[in-house]
Amino acid sequence: MSEPEAFHTTTEAETLALGKKLAARLSDGGIVYLSGDLGVGKTTLVRGLLRALGFAGRVKSPSYGLIESYEVDGLAVHHLDLYRLGHGEEIAYLGLEDLIDEGTLLLIEWPERGEGWLPTADWLIHIDDHAGEGQRRIRLEANARSD
Repeated sequence: MSEPEAFHTTTEAETLALGKKLAARLSDGGIVYLSGDLGVGKTTLVRGLLRALGFAGRVKSPSYGLIESYEVDGLAVHHLDLYRLGHGEEIAYLGLEDLIDEGTLLLIEWPERGEGWLPTADWLIHIDDHAGEGQRRIRLEANARSD
Protein backbone atom coordinates (compact mmCIF):
# COMPACT_ATOMS: atom_id res chain seq x y z
CA MET A 1 0.00 0.00 0.00
CA SER A 2 1.08 3.54 -0.65
CA GLU A 3 1.08 6.43 1.75
CA PRO A 4 -2.47 7.81 1.89
CA GLU A 5 -3.26 11.23 0.48
CA ALA A 6 -5.49 13.35 2.70
CA PHE A 7 -8.08 15.86 1.59
CA HIS A 8 -10.50 18.00 3.57
CA THR A 9 -13.94 19.17 2.54
CA THR A 10 -16.55 21.18 4.41
CA THR A 11 -19.40 21.36 1.89
CA GLU A 12 -21.20 19.06 -0.51
CA ALA A 13 -19.84 21.15 -3.41
CA GLU A 14 -16.26 20.56 -2.21
CA THR A 15 -16.89 16.79 -1.93
CA LEU A 16 -18.34 16.75 -5.47
CA ALA A 17 -15.29 18.67 -6.71
CA LEU A 18 -12.95 16.17 -5.04
CA GLY A 19 -14.85 13.31 -6.74
CA LYS A 20 -14.27 15.07 -10.05
CA LYS A 21 -10.57 15.42 -9.25
CA LEU A 22 -10.24 11.72 -8.42
CA ALA A 23 -11.99 10.64 -11.64
CA ALA A 24 -8.81 10.99 -13.70
CA ARG A 25 -7.21 8.21 -11.65
CA LEU A 26 -10.18 5.90 -12.19
CA SER A 27 -11.10 6.51 -15.81
CA ASP A 28 -9.60 3.18 -16.91
CA GLY A 29 -11.58 1.19 -14.36
CA GLY A 30 -10.63 -0.66 -11.21
CA ILE A 31 -12.05 -1.55 -7.84
CA VAL A 32 -12.56 1.12 -5.19
CA TYR A 33 -13.61 0.59 -1.58
CA LEU A 34 -15.39 3.56 0.03
CA SER A 35 -15.69 3.41 3.80
CA GLY A 36 -16.98 5.74 6.46
CA ASP A 37 -20.01 6.26 8.67
CA LEU A 38 -23.54 6.87 7.42
CA GLY A 39 -23.99 10.30 5.88
CA VAL A 40 -20.32 11.27 5.50
CA GLY A 41 -20.55 11.75 1.72
CA LYS A 42 -19.58 8.47 0.04
CA THR A 43 -22.37 8.72 -2.54
CA THR A 44 -21.69 12.45 -3.01
CA LEU A 45 -18.07 11.64 -3.85
CA VAL A 46 -19.27 9.00 -6.34
CA ARG A 47 -21.67 11.53 -7.88
CA GLY A 48 -18.78 13.96 -8.47
CA LEU A 49 -16.67 11.19 -9.95
CA LEU A 50 -19.44 10.11 -12.35
CA ARG A 51 -20.03 13.71 -13.42
CA ALA A 52 -16.33 14.08 -14.26
CA LEU A 53 -16.43 10.87 -16.29
CA GLY A 54 -19.27 12.35 -18.33
CA PHE A 55 -22.44 10.90 -16.79
CA ALA A 56 -25.14 13.57 -16.79
CA GLY A 57 -28.10 11.57 -15.45
CA ARG A 58 -29.36 11.06 -11.94
CA VAL A 59 -26.93 9.40 -9.54
CA LYS A 60 -28.76 7.85 -6.64
CA SER A 61 -27.60 5.88 -3.65
CA PRO A 62 -27.73 2.13 -4.21
CA SER A 63 -28.84 1.61 -0.59
CA TYR A 64 -32.04 -0.25 -1.43
CA GLY A 65 -31.22 -1.88 -4.78
CA LEU A 66 -27.64 -2.66 -3.67
CA ILE A 67 -26.26 -1.95 -7.19
CA GLU A 68 -26.66 1.04 -9.53
CA SER A 69 -24.99 0.65 -12.92
CA TYR A 70 -23.93 3.32 -15.40
CA GLU A 71 -22.33 3.33 -18.85
CA VAL A 72 -19.96 6.25 -19.46
CA ASP A 73 -18.00 6.48 -22.71
CA GLY A 74 -17.51 2.70 -22.90
CA LEU A 75 -16.68 2.38 -19.20
CA ALA A 76 -19.10 0.25 -17.18
CA VAL A 77 -19.45 1.72 -13.68
CA HIS A 78 -21.16 -0.29 -10.93
CA HIS A 79 -21.85 1.46 -7.63
CA LEU A 80 -22.61 -0.94 -4.77
CA ASP A 81 -23.82 -0.23 -1.26
CA LEU A 82 -23.38 -3.26 1.00
CA TYR A 83 -24.75 -1.64 4.18
CA ARG A 84 -27.88 -3.79 4.21
CA LEU A 85 -26.10 -7.12 3.79
CA GLY A 86 -26.62 -9.46 6.68
CA HIS A 87 -23.55 -11.54 5.84
CA GLY A 88 -20.76 -11.22 3.29
CA GLU A 89 -21.83 -14.52 1.77
CA GLU A 90 -24.85 -12.69 0.29
CA ILE A 91 -22.45 -11.15 -2.25
CA ALA A 92 -22.48 -14.49 -4.06
CA TYR A 93 -26.12 -13.79 -4.97
CA LEU A 94 -25.36 -10.36 -6.48
CA GLY A 95 -23.54 -11.78 -9.50
CA LEU A 96 -20.52 -9.61 -8.81
CA GLU A 97 -18.21 -11.82 -10.86
CA ASP A 98 -20.35 -11.05 -13.93
CA LEU A 99 -19.82 -7.30 -13.44
CA ILE A 100 -16.04 -7.33 -13.32
CA ASP A 101 -13.82 -7.12 -16.37
CA GLU A 102 -11.01 -4.88 -17.54
CA GLY A 103 -13.28 -2.04 -18.64
CA THR A 104 -15.20 -1.84 -15.39
CA LEU A 105 -15.10 0.57 -12.48
CA LEU A 106 -16.51 -0.98 -9.32
CA LEU A 107 -17.27 1.48 -6.49
CA ILE A 108 -18.12 -0.36 -3.27
CA GLU A 109 -19.55 1.40 -0.23
CA TRP A 110 -19.39 -0.48 3.09
CA PRO A 111 -16.78 -3.02 1.87
CA GLU A 112 -16.30 -4.30 5.42
CA ARG A 113 -19.79 -5.89 5.13
CA GLY A 114 -18.45 -8.09 2.33
CA GLU A 115 -15.06 -8.89 3.82
CA GLY A 116 -13.71 -12.16 2.48
CA TRP A 117 -16.17 -12.15 -0.44
CA LEU A 118 -15.02 -9.12 -2.41
CA PRO A 119 -12.23 -8.79 -4.95
CA THR A 120 -9.18 -6.89 -3.75
CA ALA A 121 -9.42 -3.12 -4.13
CA ASP A 122 -7.11 -1.01 -6.28
CA TRP A 123 -8.00 2.09 -4.25
CA LEU A 124 -9.17 2.63 -0.68
CA ILE A 125 -11.11 5.77 0.17
CA HIS A 126 -12.03 6.47 3.78
CA ILE A 127 -14.18 9.42 4.78
CA ASP A 128 -14.54 10.60 8.35
CA ASP A 129 -16.47 13.34 10.00
CA HIS A 130 -13.46 15.31 11.18
CA ALA A 131 -13.90 17.83 13.98
CA GLY A 132 -17.67 17.88 13.43
CA GLU A 133 -19.75 20.61 11.78
CA GLY A 134 -19.62 18.99 8.32
CA GLN A 135 -15.86 18.87 8.06
CA ARG A 136 -14.72 15.73 6.27
CA ARG A 137 -11.30 14.17 6.11
CA ILE A 138 -10.98 11.98 3.02
CA ARG A 139 -8.03 9.61 2.71
CA LEU A 140 -7.14 8.05 -0.63
CA GLU A 141 -4.73 5.17 -0.78
CA ALA A 142 -3.54 3.02 -3.69
CA ASN A 143 -3.66 -0.65 -2.79
CA ALA A 144 -1.23 -3.10 -4.39
CA ARG A 145 -3.28 -6.06 -5.57
CA SER A 146 -1.99 -9.53 -4.98
CA ASP A 147 -4.61 -11.43 -7.00
